Amino acid sequence: MFTIEHDFDATVITLIDEGSVALQEDITISAFEDCVTLEQLHPITQEPMLITLSMTQLRDLTAALDLPEGSYRLERGKG
Repeated sequence: MFTIEHDFDATVITLIDEGSVALQEDITISAFEDCVTLEQLHPITQEPMLITLSMTQLRDLTAALDLPEGSYRLERGKG
């Protein structure tokens, strides 16, 4: 299950782990104009863990989801 909310400066997606085996804490993804953040509570300390991706890193991650194992470099299109 997931939710989508549009805030003033970001789109916020929350991924909710459902099921009966080894559930993980919810993940909140906030998409800003210049970066994307992922936040998840640490299951023991309950402290938030934050990862920030640049738009370039997000582009690379998106491409990587559809590629086989290997090393790649994406180049911007010319024109």
